[in-house]
Amino acid sequence: MTLFATFTDEQNQLRALVRDYVREKSPETEVRRLMATDEGYDPVIWTQMARDLGLQGLAIPEQYGGQGAGWIELGIVLEETGRALLCAPFFSTVVLAATTLLESGDEEAKEQYLPAIADGSLIATVTLIVEHGCWNPDDVTVRATHDPDGWTLNGTQQYVLDGAHAQLIIVPARTATGISLFAIDTTDSAIVRTPSITLDQTRKLAVVELDSTPARLIGAEGGGRQVLERVLDFAAVALAAEQVGGAEAALDMSTAYLKTRVQFGQVIGAFQALKHMAADVLIEVESAKSAAYYALAAAAADNEELPAAAALARAYCSEAFVTAAHQNIQFHGGMGFTWEVPAHLYFKRARSSELLLGDAGTHRARLAQRIGI
Repeated sequence: MTLFATFTDEQNQLRALVRDYVREKSPETEVRRLMATDEGYDPVIWTQMARDLGLQGLAIPEQYGGQGAGWIELGIVLEETGRALLCAPFFSTVVLAATTLLESGDEEAKEQYLPAIADGSLIATVTLIVEHGCWNPDDVTVRATHDPDGWTLNGTQQYVLDGAHAQLIIVPARTATGISLFAIDTTDSAIVRTPSITLDQTRKLAVVELDSTPARLIGAEGGGRQVLERVLDFAAVALAAEQVGGAEAALDMSTAYLKTRVQFGQVIGAFQALKHMAADVLIEVESAKSAAYYALAAAAADNEELPAAAALARAYCSEAFVTAAHQNIQFHGGMGFTWEVPAHLYFKRARSSELLLGDAGTHRARLAQRIGI
């Protein structure tokens, strides 16, 4: 596989543009404000992201209203939004839903939904998170029934990312031929959606209850399992990039404090024990970044190395983010545990991201299976 050694000038410009934008639009005060809202995002900012920057459509092909960029560019955006703890349905809509539609092979569905995702008018999600944290075909409990009037779904889905406010929900469900994918238009369908109370309120989860809910088949009946296996690999890469951004932010916060906090007549960063701790975090974060970039290159090439690279990146980046966020609290001492210091915001995001789509152990097992050990 050919890996990129450096980013292109255009990619560096994209990073600078997105970093400046989220720094302005997603400061700590805004993150805290949105955490306390039911929606969990600002519709005005969401529209601006699509209209002014084209972020929602960045990796959507031009024929569906997108920019036609690739996974490396999308990974850059996710790294910067993760750094800023951006509160927006970006991962659910752009990574999960758009990728599922693209991989489904359903041309009609792609033409209907992808342009609306690209222009920011549609928020969408996929019910991929189940009881054990990662989608598994054996855990699919929603059942689909077909009659002369069409398909209906019955069942309950826990932990639906941005499920309380998504206008489109893509649901894996059991049919006579296996796992199939269905789209629910929540503006027309009668469903019960209950927001979940979670530790990390920068990501909004919901319980979605389906009771003879009308749905539309996406792709081939029985083809959902193969589609979602691909989607999970791409989503793992995307989440790894986001985790790298969060880990970098936690490390930056740590080093800034170590350079300014004075104790015993000198900055605490001069103490050897803290130097060693900071160096260990730096090595872990930089190693995670390498794993994430390797996986992004595999996703961009869409080759045989993607499944293993995705699992490797998710396992490594999950632990690196948790380590960086945890040590950030430790470096800050007692004040690191207070609500006023934002260290806990990154720790909560690190923990929720660690479990999203499967924890590090799950992805190590996937890696071992994929490389044959």
